[in-house]
Amino acid sequence: MENKVTADYLDEEGCLHCGTCGKRKQMKVSLMGFEHVVSCLCECEVKARQELDEKMQREEEQRQLYQRKSVGLRERRFWEWKFENDNGSNQKILIARQYVENWTDMKRKNVGLLLMGPVGTGKSFFAGCIANALLEQGERVMMTNFSRILNEMTSYQADKNQIIQNLVDYPLLIIDDLGIERNSEFALEQVYNVIDSRYCKMLPLIITTNLGLNEMKSTDLDTAHQRIYSRILEMCVPIYCGGEDKRKEEGTEKLVQVQNLITG
Repeated sequence: MENKVTADYLDEEGCLHCGTCGKRKQMKVSLMGFEHVVSCLCECEVKARQELDEKMQREEEQRQLYQRKSVGLRERRFWEWKFENDNGSNQKILIARQYVENWTDMKRKNVGLLLMGPVGTGKSFFAGCIANALLEQGERVMMTNFSRILNEMTSYQADKNQIIQNLVDYPLLIIDDLGIERNSEFALEQVYNVIDSRYCKMLPLIITTNLGLNEMKSTDLDTAHQRIYSRILEMCVPIYCGGEDKRKEEGTEKLVQVQNLITG
């Protein structure tokens, strides 16, 4: 039952007491031979101040989270890709949860993920769940795609090296829809530079793509694509999303490795 608020009152010493909790709001102190009445906090005021401090802390945490998401999740649809919004269509989502739960080890061991499968199989949602969960834990994450990155690089007076450095600085970089970007010589060079910079810094990378594992390992590819895909397969554990994987020989072996890292 809530305490009723009653009027404050004076005690026999003339000090004010709280009418609700009964504790002093004033007390007498002696200073240089003189007695002074000074204010102090009763239990109600202490509690109110604590609640205000907690409220302000929550608001500041929300402000910082909003700022991290505004920078790291460039498209607002990414913001809704959270575990609590999972409809159960992607059976591999447990791996995403385990990745987040073991993020410290994943980061330390530089474990990345390559999410593969046809359109509409939940690859981007999978990656977005990881991004949002880590952002809510206070981690810095960037989720973007190479089309956006290349547009920034070709804008007026763009500093390509600084753009790459900014991407390298994120503890986790997520590249959505690899393969939709243009295949010019410039574009392929910058795609490789971003991926290789992450590799050299030993920082994890998550990539979603409609490309298949056989496509990425094909010897018919030109040199530019071969070195991009080779580097990705070096850094990332392939995970097939959406139905039975017909091309999972190597992917299954590496998936066992990451699950062993998570559970062991």
